[in-house]
Amino acid sequence: MDDLLNGASSPVLEVGASVEGKILSVKKNEILVDIGSYGVGFVPRREISFGKKYEVGETVTVSVVEPELETGYALLSLRKANKDKGWDEIQRVVEDGKSISVTPYDANRGGLLVEYEGVRGFMPVSQLSAEHYPRATDKDEILRRLHDLVGKPMSVQIIDCDQKNNKLIFSEKEAIKDGLADRLTSLKVGDIVKGVVTGIVDFGAFVNVDGIEGLVHISELSWERVASVTDRSKVGDIIEAKIISIDKDRLSLSIKQTTPDPWLNEVAKFHVGDDVDGTVTRITPFGAFVQISPSVEALVHVSELGDGGDPEKLFKLNDKKTFVIIEIDATNRKISLGLKK
Repeated sequence: MDDLLNGASSPVLEVGASVEGKILSVKKNEILVDIGSYGVGFVPRREISFGKKYEVGETVTVSVVEPELETGYALLSLRKANKDKGWDEIQRVVEDGKSISVTPYDANRGGLLVEYEGVRGFMPVSQLSAEHYPRATDKDEILRRLHDLVGKPMSVQIIDCDQKNNKLIFSEKEAIKDGLADRLTSLKVGDIVKGVVTGIVDFGAFVNVDGIEGLVHISELSWERVASVTDRSKVGDIIEAKIISIDKDRLSLSIKQTTPDPWLNEVAKFHVGDDVDGTVTRITPFGAFVQISPSVEALVHVSELGDGGDPEKLFKLNDKKTFVIIEIDATNRKISLGLKK
């Protein structure tokens, strides 16, 4: 019997081995697993699959990272143990062409970090839907908006996977493509739609219309001249706009065309030869623009200033002067002025 006992050997864990165990406790930053004759194993937070919930008493497969720590526990990984199985599942999903639900666990300026079935992947900013795309010019603001998506479930498709190079790329745009196409076919130029402003740039405002990206160019924000987009719109505003063109999967929108053009009403009170008071709003090498009513801006062309007339010397911004109307072109929305002699 002594010889038999002396010859018996205790089971030994090897790095990389997979073993089954039963969860003893689940805490925020660690999980303890009973791995039978091997003792007890410790799974730190970094080795727990993101977004997966574990319960006491649950049987799990773990991978050995270190056979024995100073505490006597084995260092284990749930994530590594699930990884090989995860690649099999990923391959099946790709072959089926199905959409899946994932929850980003972190973000950087390039996009979102995503884990699926124990395999970590990436979703570039360019693959986000119009609803989630961070329309901003400031890099810190882009990162802040991406961080707002961390922890939120998203429907995506896998567009690239390479187990050998550990490459896994997700796309939200692809997941909503079919539904987007159906929604686009139901829209036509001239429709009035509602949307939410998702981004402000120098040239206009981006708008999410039921998941479809639209743009209101600065020239389409108002019938009046708009100096800055932020004067008229901000992120989160709910707006009503008219579709003025449809280009593939993007809409061109107009807010001003949802209301009558006040220029046509105001210009009716002016006639050629009338004296009008106006305020200089812009000065260019070819003349000065003058506001003669809330919605009507007219031009004093350099040719009306006499030989050697220089608009930049004759006018100053916000100057108030009296002019004479020399031409009205209602079709092209133009009024020409001359200086009052």
